[in-house]
Formats: sequence, C-alpha cells, structure tokens
Amino acid sequence: MSGFDARTAVESFWAARGRREWFPAAWHGKLSTDQAYQVLFGLMERRLAGGERQIGWKVGLTSKAIQQQFNVHEPVFGCILESRQSGHVFAPADLISPGFENELCLRLGRDLAGAITQDEARAAIDAVYPSLEIIETRGNLTEQLALALADNAQQKTVILGAAAVFPAHPETVEVRVVINGQTAATGTGDAVLGNPLNSVVWLAAKLGEFGRSLKAGEIIMSGSFTRQFPINPGDTIRAEFSGIGTVETSMTAA
Repeated sequence: MSGFDARTAVESFWAARGRREWFPAAWHGKLSTDQAYQVLFGLMERRLAGGERQIGWKVGLTSKAIQQQFNVHEPVFGCILESRQSGHVFAPADLISPGFENELCLRLGRDLAGAITQDEARAAIDAVYPSLEIIETRGNLTEQLALALADNAQQKTVILGAAAVFPAHPETVEVRVVINGQTAATGTGDAVLGNPLNSVVWLAAKLGEFGRSLKAGEIIMSGSFTRQFPINPGDTIRAEFSGIGTVETSMTAA
C-alpha cells in the first residue's frame, strides 16, 4: 500500500477492534506482510498498556499440510498473551469459530537475537511443553492473510501440559491427535520446517528485521505437526507427544 502510515493504520484497526471487526473491510487487500506486522506491533502495545502481558511468540504455517490448507508458502508469527493448563474446559461462548493445532512449546533460558544457528537455538531452550494452540477464525485467512497477521495470526490462547526435557531429536517426536476418543491424525516433528528448532532460527531472524529479539523466559510455539482442526461443542481433545507428554482440553456442549 503506497503512502502507508503505521500510526494511522493502528488507530484504524484499534477502532475496528472496538466494534469487534477483526478484519476491517476498509483494509481488505491493502497491506503487505511487513505492514501487517507493523500494525500487529502497534495493537500489541495498546493491549499491553491495557494490562495484558506477552509471554511469548507463535510460529505458524510451518507444516506442508497447514500451508496447503491455507494456500501459503512461508511461516508467519504472532504474539502469545496468555496460557491455560492442560484440562481447561471452554464454553462455546468463550471462543469465535475456534480450532486447534498440536504443537511443541519451547521455553527459552537465554536471550536470542538475529541470525542464529540451530545449535544456538537448541542451547537456549531449557524446557518443552506438549501444547495445543487454540485459534479463532475471526476472518478469512486464506483470502486476507495480511489482515490475519495484523489480528495476531488467529491466536487466542495456548494449552500447556507439564514441562519436560527438550529431546535430542525433536524432528523424530511423534504426535497422536485424539478427538472424542478417536485418532484424528498423527504426525512427526519433521513436519515443522524439517525440525522444530528451525522455527526458533526463523523467528529470531524475522524479529530482527523489526529491531526485536527473543527474551529468556518467553515461550515459542514452534508450529503444528498436522493440519488444523475445528473445535465443536462437546468435543474432547488430546494430543500425545512421544517422550514428552500429553495435553488435553475440551468444550462443553452448551
């Protein structure tokens, strides 16, 4: 978009947010990816000033299955503002057209910035959590990816299981996704950019383009091992990660 002014855009998106218009019609098809991230950062500043707290980052659209599902060809990032413990129960009214992805959530024990190696990423991780990202479909991501990024890449919350030791070979970790007692999908860590560590490498470099970095204590959702699934009233969801642990959530029927 020529003549883009980040401050004006953030003001416009913030006003739309107040109207619960998550993908403002006035901005359809008008933002580049980098401009969308500038809007995201501006909206995050306002949300944090309002009392919310950023606890980490998500890396999304990392598996071929997810990229095919949404017709994109590179990862994206968003901010994590809250987490909930395994076993959390949602009511249908809590979420907007919800879905979930199964992920490893990596906790950093040291800061990372800019161009880093996979070994440096590994050395910085002090724990891993089995996790479920809870997303909301607040607009058409496939048609308006930039607006989805400005709206924090569908992020709502993350469900965390118990912390575990980061595995020597995260690319070989297997997951089984179980919905209502039935296996819905299986996958392995190599579906995440070949290795979940590559999500950390990519994110550190990408944030560096915006003068930002990763901080000790933050968590990073590395990306889904399988495609995204919807959450329907009455659903019980579980993801079992080999050698790491299990994480669960559910939604009441009404």
